[in-house]
Amino acid sequence: MVSNRVMHFEIPFEDADRARSFYADVFGWNIEPMPELDYTMVSTGPVDEQGMPSEPGYINGGMFTREAPLGSPVITVDVADIDTALDQIEKLGGSTVTARQPVADMGWAAYFKDPEGNLMGLWQSAPRG
Repeated sequence: MVSNRVMHFEIPFEDADRARSFYADVFGWNIEPMPELDYTMVSTGPVDEQGMPSEPGYINGGMFTREAPLGSPVITVDVADIDTALDQIEKLGGSTVTARQPVADMGWAAYFKDPEGNLMGLWQSAPRG
């Protein structure tokens, strides 16, 4: 179900162990490294069998190595179609930073800048079979 709502956050790091320990120790978040994706999944509350939030009111996120252009925290919005969203973003003064790219078999991600220069993310889930 597409909601056009914030559904994910990302936090870049320079020291993976330090960042993972910090957020786990300060907030009690469940931190799960995914070396095959060079990514770390972050659960901020209870999750179901698919790793999705099992209670309303919170979102999960991830962490990754800080590299340009992804140098600050990113808020990600769930959309029906990334390409359509990027077209609309560009028509309204934003710009594409990273075009649609596959994320394993889960879906697609992209990054854009809004007219104020803020880096944001887009997510499109793969069809469930």
